Amino acid sequence: MTNHRRNIRICGTGVAVPEQVLTSDEIDRRFGLPAGTVFKRYGVRTRHCTVHENSASLALAACEAALAQADLRWSDIDCLVAASATMDQALPYNAAMILAARGGDTHRITAFDVGASCLSFLVALDTLSYLVESGRYRNVLIVSADIATFSLDWSTLGESAIFGDGAAAAVIRKAAPGETSSVLASRIETYPEGAEYCHIKAGGSRYHPRRLAGSIGPLALFHMDGPRLFKTVSREMPRFVESLLDGAALTHDQLRLVVPHQASRLALDHLAKRLRVEADCIVDILADFGNQVAAALPSALHHAIAGGRVQRGDPIMLIGSGAGLTLGGMVMVY
Repeated sequence: MTNHRRNIRICGTGVAVPEQVLTSDEIDRRFGLPAGTVFKRYGVRTRHCTVHENSASLALAACEAALAQADLRWSDIDCLVAASATMDQALPYNAAMILAARGGDTHRITAFDVGASCLSFLVALDTLSYLVESGRYRNVLIVSADIATFSLDWSTLGESAIFGDGAAAAVIRKAAPGETSSVLASRIETYPEGAEYCHIKAGGSRYHPRRLAGSIGPLALFHMDGPRLFKTVSREMPRFVESLLDGAALTHDQLRLVVPHQASRLALDHLAKRLRVEADCIVDILADFGNQVAAALPSALHHAIAGGRVQRGDPIMLIGSGAGLTLGGMVMVY
């Protein structure tokens, strides 16, 4: 694998979450469980759940926050990329819906979607970094906004206990002379044998209502084969990370911080163990927000930056897995 260093700078990040908060204590009561059961079992204390918000409105709020941090305006942006795992509606695509939510005064810019389930943000960041460095775009706004809770099967505990809704955005530009910010290495691998491990079958032409004899309702719910997914990721992750670090010419000890997709409590704990890094080097916001699907990783990155855990010039790793089955990682200098 050949990696090309890209002189790219993340110059602003922002997040947004729905107003309603669902606690694990409330889920305990819903399922008739002793208080504290859900938090002890899944490691999520609170998560935000959409009532009146939609994906575009959450994305827009996160974009506004990222622009403010970057000290930029919408007129400075020449490309908007929506990098989400879930769709606001079948057509048009999410980026168009976000611009429409902002209103008619938005100037004409490039807008499109990048979809790679939970790794959509990382894939978009990787792809757009080349276009920014080449000069095709000047300031790119990448946003992930996911509403997962509508697709959960609330008749069983399972995955319904760990997911939350939210959005996160980042503005990237080419690093100026003298700035050290850069992408050192990136890697994305998809294992098609895992395509059925995580899925929502409804939403496309394969399981369109006109092709079904029964209700489409059950097919609109999220399903995950957790044990098989975890087994595959655990098997492939050590080799994957070593290759990623080799491409960056860095070792584990040189990383200031690891920013993972917030998949689950088990996944985060296992990641720290397999990567041989201390727990305090892992960005972990799962307890407060749950798994926000594609928005989870950029949300974790934002909180790490806002909390002062990463400074300019620090080498960090973004890492995660998603439906597909896909592994993705990036080593960069913030």
